[in-house]
Amino acid sequence: MSKTERKIEIPGIETALPRGVDEADLTWRIVGSLNIFRLVVAATLLVLFFASGDPRFFGERYPALFSATAAGYLVLAIISALALRQRWVSAGPQILVHVTVDIAAIVVLMHASGGISSGLGGLLVVFVGASSLLLPGRVPAFFAALAALAVLGEQLFSQLGGVSDSGNYPAAGVLGAIIFAISMSARPLARRIQVSEDLARQRGVDLANLSELNEYIVQHLRESIVVIDAKNEIRLINTSAAELLASPGKSRGAHLTNVAPDLAHFMQLWRADSAQKSHTEFTMIDAGNSMRVKAHLAPLGKDNDRQGPVLVFLEDASLMNARVQQSKLASLGRLSASIAHEIRNPVGAMSHAGQLLAESSALTAEDLRLTDIIRTHAERVSHIIDNVLQLSRRESSKPEQFNLGPWLREFASEFSRTLELREGELSVAPMPDDIKVRMDPTHLRQVMWNLCDNAVKYASETGGILVEIQAGHLQRTGRPYLEVLDQGHGVDAATADKIFEPFFTARSGGTGLGLYISRELCELNRATLVFQPREGGGSIFRIIFSDPGRWEAVDDS
Repeated sequence: MSKTERKIEIPGIETALPRGVDEADLTWRIVGSLNIFRLVVAATLLVLFFASGDPRFFGERYPALFSATAAGYLVLAIISALALRQRWVSAGPQILVHVTVDIAAIVVLMHASGGISSGLGGLLVVFVGASSLLLPGRVPAFFAALAALAVLGEQLFSQLGGVSDSGNYPAAGVLGAIIFAISMSARPLARRIQVSEDLARQRGVDLANLSELNEYIVQHLRESIVVIDAKNEIRLINTSAAELLASPGKSRGAHLTNVAPDLAHFMQLWRADSAQKSHTEFTMIDAGNSMRVKAHLAPLGKDNDRQGPVLVFLEDASLMNARVQQSKLASLGRLSASIAHEIRNPVGAMSHAGQLLAESSALTAEDLRLTDIIRTHAERVSHIIDNVLQLSRRESSKPEQFNLGPWLREFASEFSRTLELREGELSVAPMPDDIKVRMDPTHLRQVMWNLCDNAVKYASETGGILVEIQAGHLQRTGRPYLEVLDQGHGVDAATADKIFEPFFTARSGGTGLGLYISRELCELNRATLVFQPREGGGSIFRIIFSDPGRWEAVDDS
């Protein structure tokens, strides 16, 4: 491998950078440019010869010789162009042939046009000087001397033939000296050009290596990265980000609106915030409605200019929750132990005392109402303690693969009997029989019970109960889903991000732990629980189960 040829090898990727061009590439470029000049000169001389009248611009001494030589020179230039294009012969022999023919043709054309006074001899400066940039060692000096001698020889031949006087020898000598000087000074220039070419080539290879390395690093980062330009078009996206946005292989160059509409809308509002008071973090549902994705925006322009390119970091919120799951469970374990010893026993004693007090015959109706308040709130506190203890004692899930349809019909029947719902208040939509899910059945039952119980309670507040259960497969990812739909008041946008937080409730009498526990149980089974507003009013809570393709991979292993 030459000094100017580099190759980086990255594990897992066959990456060969474009091979560095060697010195022959510069030679071929100069030879090609010189041949184009040769074509132009030959064609121009022929046009001037046939276009001019009598006297002619060129060839007035020997018109037939001039036209024949110019035509032959043009044909040679065309053949040389084909040879250069196809690389029939190496550059070295072609240069030697070209410069020899150039000297001979120019001297003959000069002789046919009146000798040194025609001015055609000046073309030798171009051809001999350019060839001196390419020829090695003392060869340029040889051709310079040959050209100078040819010019002087033409003058001598013309004088001996009686067609020229002797006054043109000084001009011929000056032209020969100029040719020789140009030839000698061209070689140092050629070396300098070659050094510059090598340096530029080296920098190009280094930049190509660096670009390839950067691309490899970005594509294999664990973090999901998207670079968006000022027009909100995706300029760079790595593999993990494409998977999160559910658009692998076709995102680069696309407009953000076509890939992630929610993120595009947020970015539009974020760019329009001239005071820069809006948050740079945003949580969205991915394109397949299968997971929550957290986006962090970082301006790449000067002075945090939001109108320029933006670097977006994407992260799967469920993975973030999984990383802190152990620490949360440990904290809840310590908290639940303290609650069990410090709160449950006093609450139980108060509840028992209230029950004994209620049995007294001496109590008035007002006193009985107060004992009922004691009992109700004692039960509420006890229920909160049970939920917290359930979180802290929760063991790892034991997922099973089962058909969702039969399980769901059995659950709906049990739920309707327990809550004494009338027919039609809880309905299960028809679904394919081939929907299989992988989850701990006890966890799924608890999640569905919480969701349906909330749906019934909120729907009853609007004057009627109508809860629907639907299931199917997501179109883009094929993952099975199960959703509970109600026609309650719904959840306003201000509290939509808070409903899954522990102890958050918008309804009096609730513990604020039902949705939190439901999402935790789903994530424990590699599933996702998301909320969506329902058109026309109400809410949709959707469970997206784990990817069936991963089941097969796990089972095969």
